[in-house]
Amino acid sequence: MKHTLPFTPQFYVTAPQPCPYLPNRMERKLFTALQGDRASDLNDALSKQGFRRSQNVLYRPSCAECAACMSARINVAAFKPSKSQRRILRRASHLDRRATSPWATEEQYDLFRQYLDDRHATGGMADMDIFEFAAMVEETPIKSRLFEYNDGRRLSAVCLTDILDDGLSMVYSFFDPEAHRLSLGTYVILDHINVARELGLPYVYLGYWVPGSPKMDYKAKFSGLEIYRAGQWQPLGDPSDYSVDVHPLSTDPIAEQVARINLPAGLT
Repeated sequence: MKHTLPFTPQFYVTAPQPCPYLPNRMERKLFTALQGDRASDLNDALSKQGFRRSQNVLYRPSCAECAACMSARINVAAFKPSKSQRRILRRASHLDRRATSPWATEEQYDLFRQYLDDRHATGGMADMDIFEFAAMVEETPIKSRLFEYNDGRRLSAVCLTDILDDGLSMVYSFFDPEAHRLSLGTYVILDHINVARELGLPYVYLGYWVPGSPKMDYKAKFSGLEIYRAGQWQPLGDPSDYSVDVHPLSTDPIAEQVARINLPAGLT
């Protein structure tokens, strides 16, 4: 007979490091391990509370003096494509979508390197080799899929996606940086909205939206966008209403943040 010990998540905080989104800010993350028989339950529950997955870790920003980063998701029922988004759907309609198990290939890594060298040459992932790339893709304790988009000749875009109980979580995507006309980054999100609608899932999780960060401006262009703020999901509204100015008392102590996390039954 197999016996398993109950797994109670333990939360930790990373050391401060320079923020990748806003200048002159320091980033800190609250995180926990994603493991055990209840990994999917934990991922579902914490994704609804602003956490994101990276391999076998769940994390969310917990900066000492900043609360600019907010988890973002698209409410599929409320989404209506803009004129420019409809044009993107038409232009990229020739791409063939294929959903596969999370298994890394050399073709994917070659595209990943092209994308990083063009868009994020100085970012934290710039030095990733093929083994680290494979770990990013394959080390997942939950139901994940790789969405590959092919133009009939070569791979054009890839997205590692988690299947949650209430939506699709786009963990990481990359694409051909030279295919400017296709706006592949936007197209992959639009296609995920369509997939979520087909599956009857209400949300597409996009990661974090950061007011004042040019890297994140594109997310505010999707109607139906919701952000996780002050412990609840709410419509984004007008992006210009948000400020990155902070007050020394604007963030709660770590212990209070952890105490407010709702864990699945049996994991407390």
